[in-house]
Amino acid sequence: MMSPDWNHIRAFLATAETGSLSAAARKLGLTQPTLSRQVAALESELGVLLFERLGRALALTEAGQELLAHSRKMGEAADGLALAATGQAQTIEGLVRITASDGISAHILPGVLERLRQQAPRLRIEIVAADDIRDLQRREADIAVRHVRPEQPELIARKMQDTTARFYAARSYLERRGTPRCRADLNAHDFVSFGDIPQFLAYMEPLGIRLSEGNFPVGSTSGLAAWELVRQGFGIVPMLDAIARKSPDVEPLDLEDMPTLEFPLWLATHRELHTSRRIRLVFDILADYLTGLKMRF
Repeated sequence: MMSPDWNHIRAFLATAETGSLSAAARKLGLTQPTLSRQVAALESELGVLLFERLGRALALTEAGQELLAHSRKMGEAADGLALAATGQAQTIEGLVRITASDGISAHILPGVLERLRQQAPRLRIEIVAADDIRDLQRREADIAVRHVRPEQPELIARKMQDTTARFYAARSYLERRGTPRCRADLNAHDFVSFGDIPQFLAYMEPLGIRLSEGNFPVGSTSGLAAWELVRQGFGIVPMLDAIARKSPDVEPLDLEDMPTLEFPLWLATHRELHTSRRIRLVFDILADYLTGLKMRF
């Protein structure tokens, strides 16, 4: 039996009710490309065309009109479920640990903590900020935000979206050292390390960037400390666009022969998700937040 993704149905419903992809994206707090992909995915799942374009406007097809009535009923049911869940969430208590890189912990996760405080004020949330991958099975954390999909079959993982990253440097550094225009120019520049340098070099090589340890005069095991060193003009570093745009003193390097880097964003937890009300609540709210967040350039 076909089971379309609710996010795809919600995207269709918002588009049908607002009449445009841009208005629907604003209503749901998504980017227009993300919402467009979700509508296209629903059409693919159902094997029908739901909209046809008339100039700049969208019009429902006959199949779209038929689906709209059912989608509205699902939307009303989802709203009722959300209200009931919100009431129950007020009584959920206990500790939930979320692990993520210290950059995501400091710059991305605070936005979702406010939602959690409002919906479940008796919950305690602990952010385990670490650039290494914490072991969910050993209960070092309950939920993990990762750039790689966990391979352990005991874990549950859900892809949130693809994020983008570019190379960044402070304006003070670029004024002093000049702005690289292509990948080959990077060889003559300083980088700031935040972790294992050989591992970073190995990642850069397939991208056609051949650096050496001599390109890393300063660094830190802390991603936050390394980013601060970048902001103060010590060198270049690759950084998620969603984090870098919060710092007006750094600029992206528009390398003419370098495509934008993409990294998947995964949310993972252990199978206690099915039995723990507090982990389920935090996981669902976190998933909704990270799915709708603008994490692309």
